Amino acid sequence: MTTMTDASVREFKMPDVGEGLTEAEILKWYVQPGDTVTDGQVVCEVETAKAAVELPIPYDGVVRALHFPEGTTVDVGTSIIAVDVSGGAAPAAEEPAAPAQEEEAEPQGRQPVLVGYGVSASSTKRRPRKGAEAPRQEPEPATQALQAELNGHGPAAAPALGRPLAKPPVRKLAKDLGVDLATVTPTGPDGIITREDVHAAVAAQAPAAEQAPTAPQVAPPAPAAVPAPAASYDGARETRIPVKGVRKATAAAMVGSAFTAPHVTEFVTVDVTRTLKLVEELKADKEFAGLRVNPLLLISKALLVAIKRNPDINASWDEANQEIVRKHYVNLGIAAATPRGLIVPNIKDADAKTLPQLAEALGELVSTAREGRTSPAAMQGGTVTITNVGVFGVDTGTPILNPGESAILAVGAIKLQPWVHKGKVKPRQVTTLALSFDHRLVDGELGSKVLADVAAILEQPKRLITWA
Repeated sequence: MTTMTDASVREFKMPDVGEGLTEAEILKWYVQPGDTVTDGQVVCEVETAKAAVELPIPYDGVVRALHFPEGTTVDVGTSIIAVDVSGGAAPAAEEPAAPAQEEEAEPQGRQPVLVGYGVSASSTKRRPRKGAEAPRQEPEPATQALQAELNGHGPAAAPALGRPLAKPPVRKLAKDLGVDLATVTPTGPDGIITREDVHAAVAAQAPAAEQAPTAPQVAPPAPAAVPAPAASYDGARETRIPVKGVRKATAAAMVGSAFTAPHVTEFVTVDVTRTLKLVEELKADKEFAGLRVNPLLLISKALLVAIKRNPDINASWDEANQEIVRKHYVNLGIAAATPRGLIVPNIKDADAKTLPQLAEALGELVSTAREGRTSPAAMQGGTVTITNVGVFGVDTGTPILNPGESAILAVGAIKLQPWVHKGKVKPRQVTTLALSFDHRLVDGELGSKVLADVAAILEQPKRLITWA
């Protein structure tokens, strides 16, 4: 029996894929022990407090061991996978697994491929997580059992033969629908699996699913044989969902914001009939061809113009230095609901963009968020946020500030209502806006001016030309 030398094994550590993140959850392994990997190949998908990210391996070699199963939350800087870079064959089943705690230096002359890859000199003093050391000291048979468990098969399951080719949005779709990409027949160019292939696989599984319930109905138990319990707290009556990832980060941020910044919310009801007419005109304008044009675009522009007229609202409170930091740029956040929870990516330097550029940026932001591809960098550095609760049919709300920002504008549903227009009651398109702001930074006068300016622009969109 042979044992690998220390120099032949590389330990790939959980990187900080954002700024200051401390942990990430392993969502999916794309490789198994014994698989050959190449430099830059994606080996797993992880979820941080900000986004889901695919991690590429920075080595060529053979996977020696996976140190954690899917669903495990791992500290940044902890080794998650061992790779034999010696060029030899995969280790035999009876060989002991290489200890995960061995710290190996990066190959000389190589630059890290991920933000924050590696750990600082003090990271070796980190207190190990409970249960993290056991998989690292198990012999190879235990590693094989872990491999079978990750694949969802019994002990005799064979390792994966290779990673199916599919783009990240298609992988997410397959995951949401419970489809194993290894069972999908690709029809795209170069053997790439498409969305249509995933849906076809779901349709093919449907007949089997419909027949499955008929088997257990052979001999139903008599109702009187088993008395019903006085109270039940199992899965039939309750569902417990672990709070982690984006939802955990959002909850912590909202609690911190609500109990740190003194919130004030003001409301105004606005006739936006002319704004909706302008939206229809812009859709027919060749300059906006192929771009997303909707009321949110003009509301965003109205807020940017209001901030330009009242720049003091675009600021943050520095508690450590006891300073007010006024921003001379606007990174406009747009709250987006995703399957992983609410995220707030922002458009960098939105105040410097023309209306077509703003429309393009909004369209890209929304599509990226829906596909789960929003990067951590896109959710950092926001200054002011818009949340459109009107898409859910809600009139308005009292939004909580995004941490580090001074104001957030909530847009309610646009409805046809009776409205006094030019001295007569007429049906008009009306909505309600709500502006929450940090009262340490923004007093009632400043907050009222900003909200009044946004309302005035939406009532008379031509002010976009005269005020911008």
